[in-house]
Amino acid sequence: MPVPRGSKPTGSKPLRPGKVVRVENARPEKEESCQAKRSPSSPQGAPKKRSAFGDITNAGLGKKDTVKAGSRKAQKSSAALGVLKNNEINLKKSTRKTPPAEAPAEPNVVPKNSPVPEAPAPAQVLAVEDIDKEQLDDPYASAEYAKEIFSYMKEREEKFLLPNYMEKQYDISRDMRAILVDWMVEVQENFELNHETLYLAVKLVDHYLVEVVSMRDKLQLIGSTAILIASKFEERCPPCVDDFLYICDDAYKREELIAMETSILRTLKFDINIPIPYRFLRRFAKCAHASMETLTLARFICEMTLQEYDYVQESASKLAASCLLLALKMKSLGSWSPTLEYYSGYRAQELHSLVKRLNFLLTYQHDDKLKAVRTKYSHRVFFEVAKSVPMDMMKLELALKS
Repeated sequence: MPVPRGSKPTGSKPLRPGKVVRVENARPEKEESCQAKRSPSSPQGAPKKRSAFGDITNAGLGKKDTVKAGSRKAQKSSAALGVLKNNEINLKKSTRKTPPAEAPAEPNVVPKNSPVPEAPAPAQVLAVEDIDKEQLDDPYASAEYAKEIFSYMKEREEKFLLPNYMEKQYDISRDMRAILVDWMVEVQENFELNHETLYLAVKLVDHYLVEVVSMRDKLQLIGSTAILIASKFEERCPPCVDDFLYICDDAYKREELIAMETSILRTLKFDINIPIPYRFLRRFAKCAHASMETLTLARFICEMTLQEYDYVQESASKLAASCLLLALKMKSLGSWSPTLEYYSGYRAQELHSLVKRLNFLLTYQHDDKLKAVRTKYSHRVFFEVAKSVPMDMMKLELALKS
């Protein structure tokens, strides 16, 4: 195992020639203190490096005081330093006057019987659980960097916020976009692609339409090309170009698909690592210790929003947190815990309005033409979560307040 940076190796160092080191004179209490202090980030439990703090320990201060005291005695014993004696007398007189000046600082001392202000801090720290500690031994989980990775993804959300781009698309409507996304869900199922590929492809379509005004006859070409790009980014074995030409029923030529791929990448400046709610949802479900059925229900709610243009402007992390909170309420699994608040960065009150909108989407907004998502999550592989009964709006209001 590699030795952590900043820690001393536990093995013995080679001695310099001509220099004798007596190990038996080492103080046992120092050895016990060194063995008791372990670095929490080191898997070997190597002792902390304390040499950098040797000059500010109490022992070091004591040595300096003795040296100063010895120099003062030498100055007092010298007859030629009479002026220094007068300075010492003046210094003693000034030090006698200093205690009254420090007296007003005494009320700041906390009495022994009132440790109340310090009580909430330990309770708040203990309520947050370290969700990555169980996977520290898994080299594929990257648990050491998980928190930093998701913090970085949340920072990147501000760069990829979508405006209301339908105002300038005179030949494309919201319904056309919903039909396209419904078709993209079917493509994801037919090719057995990852869900991350689907979410990223929809994001690529939206960000491309922000910059480019397109015609309706090119909309399916944009969607299929977006899936091709997302597959190259997410999949181990992405489908080839001929596969996408086939699913488009040969409506486009190979040159058109490659040209559209080049256009999308150049328009987005090849920055396609866009944060998607699916990754945040998996992370937040881990914080809640949610079962696979609860997580699948939250995924179904989140995937339903892909077709709805009204949710395009929502950030990925907030949408994922709201979908999980609604799934927890539908399963009667409690409220937003401090661990979820810490890792998501959202309080429960910040999610209430979006949760109500999501429940309204499940309850009332049904389109017979757009049934790919509901059909997909009605299968027993997905626990038939699409058949779950949505919550009554009044009951949801009471559940969010509790």
